[in-house]
Amino acid sequence: MDTAFIYYKPVTGKNNIGRHSEQTTIANLLEQGENVVIYEPAKSGKKSLMQQTFLGMRISGKQFGTAEVHMQHVRSTEEFLLEMGSALLRAEATTPDEYAGIVRNCLPDTHFVFDPELYTATDAVLSLSWELDENDIRSMLCLPWRLAAASGKKIYVILDEFQNITFLDNWEKFIKLFEDVVRSSQGSLCNFIFLGSAVNAMKYLFEEKVIFHRQVNRVSIGEIDAREITDHIVKGFLTSGKVIDRDLMMSVCKRFRGNIWYINHFASICDHLTKGYITDATLQEALDMLISIHEPRFKEMVSDLTGFQLSLLRATLDGCKRFSSADVIERYNLHSSANVRRLKDALCKKEIITFGENDEPIVLDPLFEYWARKYFFKMKD
Repeated sequence: MDTAFIYYKPVTGKNNIGRHSEQTTIANLLEQGENVVIYEPAKSGKKSLMQQTFLGMRISGKQFGTAEVHMQHVRSTEEFLLEMGSALLRAEATTPDEYAGIVRNCLPDTHFVFDPELYTATDAVLSLSWELDENDIRSMLCLPWRLAAASGKKIYVILDEFQNITFLDNWEKFIKLFEDVVRSSQGSLCNFIFLGSAVNAMKYLFEEKVIFHRQVNRVSIGEIDAREITDHIVKGFLTSGKVIDRDLMMSVCKRFRGNIWYINHFASICDHLTKGYITDATLQEALDMLISIHEPRFKEMVSDLTGFQLSLLRATLDGCKRFSSADVIERYNLHSSANVRRLKDALCKKEIITFGENDEPIVLDPLFEYWARKYFFKMKD
């Protein structure tokens, strides 16, 4: 069923709004042969941004291929390399003979194989005939450039949920090899886009460990302008003969901090609740329904927080910024400055909060922030 409020998949074209400057920045970086890293909370629009960027590049006449490596399930070097190789093979070929030809020509003298029987049984286009060795690893990391050279067109490789690289056995050694391959091939026919929704885990990799130093450019995703979101939602309701007050919609944008995924889901619920004018009561009912959908996840987020960690979260929601000050430590019973540092680290590792450039605390999920205020801590608006 057609809907103006798409929240269940990445979008392009008329359903994609905002982020125009980010699209231009990413396109320029990729066309100049640069690698890109983007880390923002889950459902911030990273996939839509990349799809819209690629669409714009193709419309302008650029010729290239893309491969998306899904790393959500990756827990070992073997899994990562097979996932990456499979994504690249599927991006460049469609038949068993073509898969076999790529493995034979681009991964010679390795333990990677195309197994016709396994392909027939499981649809796997790549497997291993023996345990991995360093030659296998280096050859697979070089595969994008070999494929690009063979086809004569650039290839962009998206490594989605890249923070999972730390699950690999001896991951730091692996990263050094990866950096060496990228360094020796920099400016050629392949570039990487590193995506991550675990913001603090990605900060650890790219800001603390400084992996891919001077080999990658970070692109931050800004908040979409509330007026643009409001225009999009108002027009969406009009297509089904419904009306919403613009000021009400602006307040919704503020509540969700411009998170278009939550806003589209919220608007979709409103769309099903009424046949005409969307009132305050409709908005409240839709918000209650949206909370009920996500509440199990929010309860899980706080279920194993200690009393001290909950106190620091409460202090964050109260607008405190200097957690180590004597009055804040006393007011929220945080014990000591040393304990505050441990608490900050704990909430960051759980991806509940992060800290901005001025060390100000930021709750990563806007709906969780609302739920924690109203339903968990029972704070007044």
